[in-house]
Amino acid sequence: MLAGEMYNAADPELTAARGHARDLCRRLNSLPHSEQIQRERIIRELFGHTGEEIWIETPFYCDYGANITLGRKVFFNFNCVVLDPAPVTIGSNVMFGPAVQIYTATHPIDPIARGTWREFARPVAIGSDVWVGGGAIINPGVSIGSRSVIGAGSVVTRDIPADVFAAGNPCRVIRRLDKPEHFA
Repeated sequence: MLAGEMYNAADPELTAARGHARDLCRRLNSLPHSEQIQRERIIRELFGHTGEEIWIETPFYCDYGANITLGRKVFFNFNCVVLDPAPVTIGSNVMFGPAVQIYTATHPIDPIARGTWREFARPVAIGSDVWVGGGAIINPGVSIGSRSVIGAGSVVTRDIPADVFAAGNPCRVIRRLDKPEHFA
């Protein structure tokens, strides 16, 4: 699965791993925000690696959690979903708007192969200092370069370079972000 080969998602070991992640998500999603220490413990147990200052508005859902690596200062707004049978690597200072979905899992195009109920996955990598607007969907195998912004509602089907604003369905580069913007 992690090597990008076809796998059986109904495999008992994979089913147990997803069950563990779902139990952790359920616990995280049911905790009041005042239980910050308990929230941090669950987040550290859920994800493969996390930096400091991770904030997740609940509900949050993922497949395995263990395949997700977070840098420092990562923020997930309400109702985000990460399907992570392949690695999902997220840099530092990254913000996800509400209802962002990150998919690594995919299925064969060929209907006969798809009928076997086997699937495969492609890793997703998101650089540092990235902002992904609400409702965006990031598809399997995509990389988003550091300091880029993905517009709300975008469907990211191919790699996005660093230092750009990209949006649309399919997501495409709208303009370069060569000069930092300063707000008064």
